[in-house]
Amino acid sequence: MADLQARIATLARWIKDSKYLVVFTGAGISTESGLRDFRGPDGLWTRRDKGLATPHQDFTAAEPNEGHRAIAELQTLGKLAFLISQNVDNLHLKSGIDPEKLAELHGNLAKVRCEGCDFKMDRIEGERECPLCGGNLVSTVVDFGQTLPEKDLSDSYEHSRRCDLFIVAGSSLVVYPAADMPRVALEAGAKLVIINRGDTPYDGYARLRFDEATGEVLPAAVERLKTL
Repeated sequence: MADLQARIATLARWIKDSKYLVVFTGAGISTESGLRDFRGPDGLWTRRDKGLATPHQDFTAAEPNEGHRAIAELQTLGKLAFLISQNVDNLHLKSGIDPEKLAELHGNLAKVRCEGCDFKMDRIEGERECPLCGGNLVSTVVDFGQTLPEKDLSDSYEHSRRCDLFIVAGSSLVVYPAADMPRVALEAGAKLVIINRGDTPYDGYARLRFDEATGEVLPAAVERLKTL
C-alpha cells in the first residue's frame, strides 16, 4: 500500500508539471461500471477462447464510474489536453468530457453518422435519414476490418505527438492502429504511465506502472493533485 501511495504521489506531481496531458482509455476503465473488458481474466475474448459463454452487455444501463469522473475532473482543472478512447460505451461523454477533446477510435453505440455528409448525431429509434442532407444514417461503431474514423485517428496522432505525459488507463495495447499512440508519444519524448490489470507490450517503456484498477489510481491522483 505504501508503494501504491508513493506511485500515486508521483503521478499527481507529473500531472501538475505536465503542459500537455493525453489520456488513452480501453475497456478496462469500464469494468467498474459493470461492463466486461476483452482480454482480462474474465474478459469477453478470454471467455470465448476458453469455450465459455460471453454474456450480453447492457451498455445503455451503464453509468460512468470513478475512473471516468476523475478524467472529467482533470478536464475541469484544465489539465486534460485530449482523451483518446477505444471504447464504444459512451461513458466518457456521459461523464462530461467535451466532445472536442475526445477521439472515439472505435465509434460510439449511442451515435450514428450520415454516409453522405458524415454528420454525427445521437441515435434515435426509427430515425434513418440525416436531418442535414437526407443521407442514410449508420452506426458509428467500427467492426473488425473496417477503417477507423479519419478525423478521430488523425486527431489522436496529432495530440500524441504534442503531449509530454501520456496516461494509459485500462488497455492491453494490442489492438492497432489505436495502440500505436503510446509509441508516437514516446518518440515525442513524453513520459508514459500505464494503469492496467494485465501485461501490455509497452510495460518496459512505462516510467510508471500500475497493476491496480483505474478507479483505485486516477481519483486518488486527482485528489492529491489538488493539494499541490
